[in-house]
Amino acid sequence: MNHQFLTFHIQNSLYAVDVSKVQEILEYSQPVKIPCSVSYVEGLISSRGEGISVIDLRSKFGMEKAEITGKTRIIILEIAKQQEEDQPSSQVIFGAIVDSVEEVIEIEDSAIEATPKFGNKISSEYIHGIGKKNDNFIILLDIDKVFSFDELSGIKAVK
Repeated sequence: MNHQFLTFHIQNSLYAVDVSKVQEILEYSQPVKIPCSVSYVEGLISSRGEGISVIDLRSKFGMEKAEITGKTRIIILEIAKQQEEDQPSSQVIFGAIVDSVEEVIEIEDSAIEATPKFGNKISSEYIHGIGKKNDNFIILLDIDKVFSFDELSGIKAVK
């Protein structure tokens, strides 16, 4: 079975998230700072008339901040909270700053390898697996684990 992923760069590495989690990709705009927020929260931007919290993935992953360039993008992502069958689902929408966005690709299940237990700065609990395309490794993020629903809902109101 094939899965589609949006690929992007952070600190010379190629990452990807499932396209079903992506709402849109925006050119970088300076977020409005939020007082007393956690270190990786850059602030708020307006998207489609709604205030969206913006997270710096480099900061979340313990990497050095990067200079903003013409290629810097904000990926608008959605995390859903798993509910009981009789409960309506809740979601949190947020923006993630990345160095640049590449493309949408398809990766077959058979081309996804297990997460190595060493050699990466990002906790293996955040990684769904390692994909390959044209002899390049792609770190497939499990965005629901990178940011828990409860963590993000504390930053921004739940829809």
